[in-house]
Amino acid sequence: MKFRILVIDDEKNIREGLQMALEDDGYEVLTAEDGTVGLQKALTEVVDLVITDLRMPGVGGQELLRRVTSETPGVPVIVLTGHGTVETAVEAMRMGAYDFLTKPLDLDRLSLLVKRALQNRELVLQHRELMEQLQSDKVFEHIIGKSPAMEHLFEMIRKVAPTRASVLITGESGVGKELIASAIHNLSPRKDRNYIKVHCAALAESLLESELFGHEKGAYTGATSLKRGRFELADGGSIFLDEIGEINQNLQIKILRVLQERQFERVGGEKSITVDTRLITATNRDLEKEVADGAFRSDLYYRLNVVHLHVPPLRERKEDLPLMIDAFLKEFTEENAKVITSIEPKARAALYAYDWPGNIRQLRNCLESAVVMSSDNTIRLADLPEPIREAEQTAAIRIQIGTPLAEAEQHIILETLAAYKGNKSKTADILGIGRKTLHRKLDEYAVAGTEPKLPSAEEAIDNRPVR
Repeated sequence: MKFRILVIDDEKNIREGLQMALEDDGYEVLTAEDGTVGLQKALTEVVDLVITDLRMPGVGGQELLRRVTSETPGVPVIVLTGHGTVETAVEAMRMGAYDFLTKPLDLDRLSLLVKRALQNRELVLQHRELMEQLQSDKVFEHIIGKSPAMEHLFEMIRKVAPTRASVLITGESGVGKELIASAIHNLSPRKDRNYIKVHCAALAESLLESELFGHEKGAYTGATSLKRGRFELADGGSIFLDEIGEINQNLQIKILRVLQERQFERVGGEKSITVDTRLITATNRDLEKEVADGAFRSDLYYRLNVVHLHVPPLRERKEDLPLMIDAFLKEFTEENAKVITSIEPKARAALYAYDWPGNIRQLRNCLESAVVMSSDNTIRLADLPEPIREAEQTAAIRIQIGTPLAEAEQHIILETLAAYKGNKSKTADILGIGRKTLHRKLDEYAVAGTEPKLPSAEEAIDNRPVR
């Protein structure tokens, strides 16, 4: 990486000489002619090292050092000082300076100091990146998925989480929109502040306004005391409004004002309350259609939809099913004090064949039921709900009576491989055989002149995951 260095000195010759020397060493260099301009650049620009004089017009070197070390931790500061002010330089070291140099400058000594300071800076950045990755992995551990569509979604979450941009999460009911919202908050700088969740469809319209914005004492019959609303409670943190498409036009106007002005009044109140709240919303409705039909305000829609995250339905990312099934079985066997060691092939085929209109929520309920209903350590087709059992029947393979065993085996393997779009791992899992065994048999079929029945290019495109 190319490091950026900020040089702050009121002496033009020194400032420009340092710039030339550092650029010759391969660094990008910013300059400032006094402490005031230098401090502004240090706090607003991305810099990896600050080199500053101690005595300057405007903000002094010591004040600049204090602000930089406290407000941009990890950015080293090298202090420049004239002869006779070594005591001041030593004091600067106590305040957090990386090192100091006396004028006239020894450029070789400076080059060595800069190199060492930036090596430390690189270690700090690597450590920070590692910590962020570990935090990200921990946050995502409850969102199960390794499909391309989910990996793309995770990358978008990592990008948007550190910002204050409003996020609109869309997707069918049961896909896990609430988990996505929680991940955004937990990966943001607001993670240690309040995270408030409101399910807009679960509250009557008459109560939702008071719930969101609070009310003053005596605002209406039954308002016997002042109540702070959810936006107020989320000040400095995040608020998640689930099913935002359910709110009426009056509430839409108030939420729009919060987004535009960061202000609102409690119900029955006249005093404007200012909040700094990051808004995350979710819906399973088509808000663009709602806007076209006049049911949802277009200005609010565009304010909510600064970043749009779409969570794909389970039927479009069935490659995530094995991970989900294993995770949910582990969870429910522990909860119910049971030991489940396997799923019979017919049951697993049914789980993979079903389209899961209720998405992850339905899959969880199905597996919890199967664990409860199982009579031994194996989940069987009979343990699954009837709609899932019927899915296995629609995915049946027909083999004529009298077909030789080896030919029947070959037919089953190739048809199953074709049904799962050439996914060998899933095919081996479904058939209850090892992956090496599957690869060996496919090699045998290839030698015998039998090509696996894989999907065409057009079929592969039609069935690719939607991002």
